[in-house]
Amino acid sequence: MLLESVAADGFRNLDGKFSCGNGLNIICGNNGHGKTNWLEAIHLLSTTKSFRTARLSEAIRFDATTAIVRGEVRQSGQIVRTIQVILEGNTKTLTVNGKKETVQNYMGQLYAFVFNSDELEIVRGSPDSRRRFLDDGIVSIFPPFVQTLSDFNKVIRQKNKLLQNARKDETPANKVEALLAPWNEQLVSLASRIHKARVRFVERLNEVLERKLFDREELSIRYVSSLEGKGDLDDYESLIAERLSLRTQAEIYSGYSLIGPHRDDLEINFDGREMRKFGSSGQQRSALLSLLLAGVSVFHEQQDEYPLFLIDDIDAELDYRRIGKLLEYLDGKTQTFVTTSKESFVEKFGVDARVIRVAEGLPTGES
Repeated sequence: MLLESVAADGFRNLDGKFSCGNGLNIICGNNGHGKTNWLEAIHLLSTTKSFRTARLSEAIRFDATTAIVRGEVRQSGQIVRTIQVILEGNTKTLTVNGKKETVQNYMGQLYAFVFNSDELEIVRGSPDSRRRFLDDGIVSIFPPFVQTLSDFNKVIRQKNKLLQNARKDETPANKVEALLAPWNEQLVSLASRIHKARVRFVERLNEVLERKLFDREELSIRYVSSLEGKGDLDDYESLIAERLSLRTQAEIYSGYSLIGPHRDDLEINFDGREMRKFGSSGQQRSALLSLLLAGVSVFHEQQDEYPLFLIDDIDAELDYRRIGKLLEYLDGKTQTFVTTSKESFVEKFGVDARVIRVAEGLPTGES
């Protein structure tokens, strides 16, 4: 899949349109002029999400009520489609060739992996960043999974609301258990699907990581279920049903759902040590790149196409040795978009690249 052009109106400070090259695209300009905004627009177009905020209303220009990001996408070498995301408040409308689509149907049109400073939370941050990494990767190769996640999150919200109200009102335990039963029944089914998908995705990532695509260090990952050590994880559905029953009183007391894949984690190890605790800053960046490249490979194996690869402020996050190594690996595979404020970077890596210069949100020239 290739993004042939991208246009924006009312999205942060952006306006205008530029054409994209098939390989490396360098978005260049002074700091504060919109380079990252264009990368964010491409990410929104690709995944329907921002990598900077969960509240999409924040991406609408302060003097506008609507933001539009539009792209021309080529798939399978021949088929060209126009995809578009319209933001109005916190509502987003997705269209393909002018027809409204659900998130699930839209997600098959384009996909992007992003490397930036915030994504380092996958390696060194809290478990929710690692769960998001896994879930986004699964959605990239199996878009219907987005509905499973949505349904699960809805069940957890409703269950938590019930538990908090029960705690506040001091509802008798037997009555709370009866109210919880239909939510727990749904939770068991949805949690089992999520657990199975995550475990399989981790297996596929590890198969790729064994090839040591990017660095010499041995990197491996392990899915850590919050039910580990509590019973037979191979029969996860029975296990979680049992644990939900056993922990009902604890959930009522805490006012929150304590059992489920929303409490799981991903363990990232290099040379037998846990990256989050023992990895240096450089090793953590290399680990993140290795994980993202493994995701790219799994995507390609599944879809027979490559996703986009986005790197924000590339020369601030990586030294030129790593940059050269990374771009060499990506050459001939992904359509890559990077941002930089340094002309020295353009001079070193821009010979065969499409260079898009940006000033005050406007693309001012392409070469």
